[in-house]
Amino acid sequence: MAKDKPMSMDVNVNGIRYHVEMVGNGYPLVLLHGFTGNAGTWRPFSKHWAPDSTLIMIDIIGHGLTDAPDQLEHYQMEAAVRDLSSVLEKMNIDKADFLGYSMGGRLALSFAATNPEKVRKLILESASPGLKTEQERIERQKSDRKLADFIQDQGIEAFVDYWENIPLFETQKNLPLTIRQEIRKQRSTNSVIGLVNSLYGMGTGAQISYWDQLEKLTFEVLLITGELDNKFCAIANEMKEKLSHCQWTVVEGCGHAIHVEQAGKFGTIVREFLKSIK
Repeated sequence: MAKDKPMSMDVNVNGIRYHVEMVGNGYPLVLLHGFTGNAGTWRPFSKHWAPDSTLIMIDIIGHGLTDAPDQLEHYQMEAAVRDLSSVLEKMNIDKADFLGYSMGGRLALSFAATNPEKVRKLILESASPGLKTEQERIERQKSDRKLADFIQDQGIEAFVDYWENIPLFETQKNLPLTIRQEIRKQRSTNSVIGLVNSLYGMGTGAQISYWDQLEKLTFEVLLITGELDNKFCAIANEMKEKLSHCQWTVVEGCGHAIHVEQAGKFGTIVREFLKSIK
């Protein structure tokens, strides 16, 4: 399947139509984007990874060209994990490498914790195993509900204005204008119902904690964080202590979205990890 341009397909599971793009040769690499993203997040990396991996780029429910149903139960993390498993089964993929960014990282980790036999290597970019205490989850749920209400009341454009100015993405203001405009254009293609239900179902406040599961994971894990993203560097530092086969790479001069802010370095780090043999 040596193609420069991804092959697109729809995979229907549990009443949901998932949009999937594939490109490359080699061992399957499942790629999961962040909140407000889509499969296009990963297209620029095909030149880095496609020679050795078959890239499986999936639009997560409520994003991109995948369905955005009204029913909240489809968006809950457990349902998203089941659907991901079903998508891969329909594609005859029994085991794969997984790379997830932020929300996609939480989905990748949730999948890996519940389906460890289907994971060869796991890469988490700026991702968390969840909040440790019930009180933290309650507070985050309030925050997620507030943001969901804002999206419903103000619409996508107002939300994108707000979202690109939150502290988490402050370092992206150093990117060239053309890249920032491209990110904004992509974010603006999202639907209100898709983002709102994603916050309620797959937001940080809704996710159960997988901190206690980390020490049970036996496959290789790579954690990637940006030097300027203090919160997720601290999370990665704790995760590394619990994971038995873990590497942690901190990329200088960038924040949360390393794949955007230091794309060349990110592509190389991932490629080298996937090619390494232990």
